[in-house]
Amino acid sequence: MQWEIGASVRVKDGFIDEETGQDMSGWQGRVKEIFPNEETVMVAFDSVTLQAMPVSYIRQCEEEGYGWDEYGYEMVWLEAAEPRDTLSKVKAAVNARAGDVRYAHLGEEGRAIEAILNEVDPDDEMDEFDAWEAYLAGHLTFPFEAVVDEFQERGPLQSGDRVRVLGIEMVDDSYGVIVKLRHGRKVYHFPLCDLKMIGRASAQKDLVQLYAVWFANR
Repeated sequence: MQWEIGASVRVKDGFIDEETGQDMSGWQGRVKEIFPNEETVMVAFDSVTLQAMPVSYIRQCEEEGYGWDEYGYEMVWLEAAEPRDTLSKVKAAVNARAGDVRYAHLGEEGRAIEAILNEVDPDDEMDEFDAWEAYLAGHLTFPFEAVVDEFQERGPLQSGDRVRVLGIEMVDDSYGVIVKLRHGRKVYHFPLCDLKMIGRASAQKDLVQLYAVWFANR
């Protein structure tokens, strides 16, 4: 059968993706691109399929660098279908599902970040900062030793300076979680994302590093 761009199609029963092992029987979408020489078709999934798509499949695709909102099929695996939605609904569904796994490309660190932020609105950065503040306050033991781990364009502290972190002071809408620290005899307020914990159990070091990774990728 010859397909046209925009035509609604359904994946025939029995199709299994070789890379992920995902059963795609009954998945539906619209023809996005046609490759007649290879007898293959790129299908952009509709919103119904996207909303029902297993998060494990989306996560695996993100981690391995595959697209999950579309797929290339041999023509023999497709059959005609009736459209079930509009393109605007497709866009909304893609955005919603992307939010479910927005840090999946970070692998294990991404899964840890998602666990911390799983009940937070991904579009509200201050809510995310507040969630981090609460989580860090509940899982870090103060004081602890750290070094400034990022280049500083200005200010009294520079990369490599050793400091003693006394506690969490506040949340800033630009710099995130701000801690109170001592350097020599002076006390400063400083972004936690620019610090690296030293001399402490690996779980706490990893948590400070995880926050820094999130801050850089938010």
